[in-house]
Amino acid sequence: MSEIIIESPVKGELIPLSEVNDPAFAEGILGKGAAIKNPEGKVIAPFDGELAVFFDTKHALVIKSKENGLELLVHVGIDTVKLNGEHFTAYKEQGENVKKGDLLLTFDENAIAEKYDTVTALVITNHEEFEDITITTSDASIKVKGAEKKGTLDKIAKGIEKLLD
Repeated sequence: MSEIIIESPVKGELIPLSEVNDPAFAEGILGKGAAIKNPEGKVIAPFDGELAVFFDTKHALVIKSKENGLELLVHVGIDTVKLNGEHFTAYKEQGENVKKGDLLLTFDENAIAEKYDTVTALVITNHEEFEDITITTSDASIKVKGAEKKGTLDKIAKGIEKLLD
């Protein structure tokens, strides 16, 4: 399979996932990827696919690509699950098909930043199924290599549930 290029679904400063102040992301427990520092408050679909997972707390979602099956977890902020959806507005529902450019979620990054780190993780949960994946913004890119651990939607959902306990 050839290289896959994903335009970040969130605008902001692209940083390595290893710089996120949460070991679940920084150590690649949930998968490989990148992150957005100082995010603008909206998440758009980076490709056509299905909104495979959308947490009730609206802070995280997984989009599964229609084209190649790539699973992208978008997790807004650190510990933002504790907001129980406050400062988040969902525009789509779990199970819906989405088109590239569709607005999925908005969030008030300033209100969230009063209590939580707003860095937004972009994690490819099934990265090992692909050779090279590049996540881009208008001024930067980060290449993600496939790896040894296999991610699935069920595994990711269970991993996030453990983090919530």
